Amino acid sequence: MRWSGQQVNSEAPNALPGLARLNNLVRTVRTPEFAGVTFYEVLAKSALNKVPTASDMPFGWTINPMRGCLHQCTYCFARPTHEFLDLDAGKDFDTQIIVKVNVAEVLAKELSKPSWGRHPVALGTNTDPYQRAEGRYRLMPGIIAALAASGTPLSILTKGTLLRRDLALLAEASEHVPVDVGMSIAICDDELQQSVEPGTPTATARLATVTAVREAGLDCAVFLMPILPFLTDTRDHLERAVAQVKAAGGTSIAYSALHLKPGTKEWYFQWLERAHPELVEKYRSMFSYGTYAPKEYRQWLAAKLHPIIRRHGLERTALDPATGIVGSSTQFRTRDSNGERSLIAEEMPPELAARAMPQPTLF
Repeated sequence: MRWSGQQVNSEAPNALPGLARLNNLVRTVRTPEFAGVTFYEVLAKSALNKVPTASDMPFGWTINPMRGCLHQCTYCFARPTHEFLDLDAGKDFDTQIIVKVNVAEVLAKELSKPSWGRHPVALGTNTDPYQRAEGRYRLMPGIIAALAASGTPLSILTKGTLLRRDLALLAEASEHVPVDVGMSIAICDDELQQSVEPGTPTATARLATVTAVREAGLDCAVFLMPILPFLTDTRDHLERAVAQVKAAGGTSIAYSALHLKPGTKEWYFQWLERAHPELVEKYRSMFSYGTYAPKEYRQWLAAKLHPIIRRHGLERTALDPATGIVGSSTQFRTRDSNGERSLIAEEMPPELAARAMPQPTLF
């Protein structure tokens, strides 16, 4: 639902540079409920996004009801997409939110075409469909209903506890099409969570949502993504996180280490300099080689975390054939061909620890 009485401009062709290339701007909206945030209501020309065949993504189609995200996660990989609209990947991504107010109607028309092959569609692959503004705009019920009515499998990945509002609708949809639900819970330390992703519900609230999803009769995967080097990769944090997922009724866990694209990297480092200046040089060294954490680190992390997941019976060993949600399927050996331990040590491997020491690396 759009908000009457809160209109800033009925026609604002210059309010959002670059927007005219993609959609038709209807109006801009501000409301005291979302202080400092501007919503740009647009009429979408299309709802379904085809994922390039060259992509590594395990799904072929996505829907993004909004662009920009009120969750304000400093590490969000989607931040650079705001630059396509001549907005910045930092504060603008957190406060300048594009809302496709007609997305459900456009989707229903696209799904009704004879050419639509009922391919699995993923939501939450870019920005979160259940960020707080969804409580006002209510775009997801129409999207879910359209997908289910057309016989299209769907998956949803979210950090938003607002998902609970639509559980009855999702349960009903699951009687007709495969429905896959995932909850992202990267951090179980409350202070750190509120610092690095200040707009998100607490981990406790998200775990309660996992339980609610299970009580509604649906499976619920939990995504420990991203795991933050030197912050959430300790054995204690990982043990607590996995145990909490098990206690909440989560059905599987997927995980990955932090990666920092250009645009996201700069914003995350600004947060790191404020919150954990002692780690800045270690991060500069770790990510000086590119977007992803070094292979040695990822192997070390997997060798530590995978046995914990396996012990709790939360392995996700294959892609869901209907929705294509990717999980933790890689197996790790504890010993090499000579019987020696391989990347299983409690501490970081020496070669990686050396790389993580402060070095004069340019950011």
